[in-house]
Amino acid sequence: MLEQLLWVVGLTLTPTLELRASIPYAILVAGWPVGLAFAVGVMANSALAPVVWFFVNNFMEFFLKVEFIKRWFDWYADKKKAVLQGYIDKYGVYGLALFIGVPFPGTGVYSGCVAAWLLGYNFRDYMVASFLGCVIAGAVVTGVVASGSEVLSFMIKEL
Repeated sequence: MLEQLLWVVGLTLTPTLELRASIPYAILVAGWPVGLAFAVGVMANSALAPVVWFFVNNFMEFFLKVEFIKRWFDWYADKKKAVLQGYIDKYGVYGLALFIGVPFPGTGVYSGCVAAWLLGYNFRDYMVASFLGCVIAGAVVTGVVASGSEVLSFMIKEL
């Protein structure tokens, strides 16, 4: 069980994977109950948020002094700002939570933290958005995995 827990937490801490990979692993590979997979995934992903905030808030300026990192980051930041600006203007913290919570590539705690930093969020607001986003993503991913392969069957036209 400890090895499985380490795998689940490790997947959750991996950028781009996060709980979008750890919950399916816990349910489908490790055979965990749905509630346990959800709880561990959300807790591990939520625990990641302050660590990422600390890193971004304290070291981003240092890394942006390297020219190729700055060019890539500026490109990335422009993309994220364009996607987020409407949500943030309309919904504030809840818009950021929705961005973090939608289980698509390029969303999650890591990119949500960068977005919060770029948009001038304070730590408390980012933590609220991050926790809500983790709960949203965890619920969606758990629901899809727990429902099995039939979840999108309504979209298939039968002849």
